[in-house]
Amino acid sequence: MEIIHLKEVFKTYQVSNFKTSALTDISLKVERGEFIVLAGPSGSGKTTLLNIIGTLDKPDSGKVYLEDEDVTELPLNRLADLRLKKLGFVFQTYNLIDVLTALENVEYVMLLQGIDSKTRREKSLEILRAVGLEALANRKTYQMSGGQRQRVAVARAVVGEPRLILADEPTANLDSKTGESLIELMESFNKSKGITFIISSHDPMVIKKARRLIILRDGKIQEDRYC
Repeated sequence: MEIIHLKEVFKTYQVSNFKTSALTDISLKVERGEFIVLAGPSGSGKTTLLNIIGTLDKPDSGKVYLEDEDVTELPLNRLADLRLKKLGFVFQTYNLIDVLTALENVEYVMLLQGIDSKTRREKSLEILRAVGLEALANRKTYQMSGGQRQRVAVARAVVGEPRLILADEPTANLDSKTGESLIELMESFNKSKGITFIISSHDPMVIKKARRLIILRDGKIQEDRYC
């Protein structure tokens, strides 16, 4: 079943008096349950593509469908609701609320979803156990290592049971061993929960883990193959 479908997507940015083309004629279909890595040099359009798929940005032209729903013209409140219910995000800079504990960060998505406190706590502890951080559930995230914080970010992304998780350079600030462990964690959630992952990276280790590799260059898809 198709979860994402992009049709002839173009995106430009205005920088001073110059227009920069970020994406050019991107057409792409993603099936549910895929484990995709977007690769390419800096400036190739990886982050822009993730932002458009995640409805954090809009294309200048073209269409973006999430589970057959055209999201390109939806109002902001509808997009926010869609992201809350269907999407999860893992950012290079973690984007955690550092005054909160690991448990509170993971619970936050479910709080926004209106889930009761008992269920929130049980599910959050279960997912922290799955990522190996149950013992640190009550530690503030600013007191954690980079690898631990990124695991909290993955737990937060997964706990709301999204259809799709988008991860932008998730291993960029981690050592190689921690980064590999993190990607293996994402693989386990992909297999056990059927969550679709799209990961942008230029890390060779991450690229080797891809089951489908999409290479971008100058805002265009240069290569798209199954591994």
